[in-house]
Amino acid sequence: MCGRGRYGASFQAAALIASPWGRAAYQRAGFGYNTRALNWSTYVASKFETFFEKLLFASRWILAPIFLGLSLALVALGIKFFQEAFHVVMHALIEDESTLVLKVLAMIDIVLVGSLIVMVMFSGYENFVSTIDAKGSDSLAWLGKLDAGTLKLKVAASIVAISSIHLLRKFMEAEGIDNYKLMWYVIMHMAFVFSAVLLGVLDKLSFAKHREH
Repeated sequence: MCGRGRYGASFQAAALIASPWGRAAYQRAGFGYNTRALNWSTYVASKFETFFEKLLFASRWILAPIFLGLSLALVALGIKFFQEAFHVVMHALIEDESTLVLKVLAMIDIVLVGSLIVMVMFSGYENFVSTIDAKGSDSLAWLGKLDAGTLKLKVAASIVAISSIHLLRKFMEAEGIDNYKLMWYVIMHMAFVFSAVLLGVLDKLSFAKHREH
């Protein structure tokens, strides 16, 4: 009986403290110090979490000058392209057809690499930094429509196209290239093709349903 009465009193005291007016009386009596300390630590942790998340989110702007730096590569490619174009025009009547085609393929290669840089620069900025406001200026049809998965597929397809141009140039110079080297050129090109196809299959299996929604 004594144990039952003691436990019954403990349960009644706990229920009394749990009630709203009992909690207020409990704190007024000087027993609410731990509750106030807990509330203060929760407040500090919440503020620190908010500050850390804002700092982490703002760190994406570190990518902005990196994407801007890609424009320097575009300038270098532009200089090289017009250098090749100048040689093509100046020697168009002198050089034979195969040499002229090789130089034109080199120019196409430069254009493909430049297009890849533009695509990575704009789509990467939009996906990972901020939305580009193109109102009142020329815009691109694909701008704002490429997510990270689609961008990887476009990059893979561009790499396959660049590799195809390189392989075509090697085949046009096949007379001076060993068959063993040509075999490895083909193997490397097929590796790029297989990687692009595998990326496409994985993207379709993983993200196709999300894009439909």
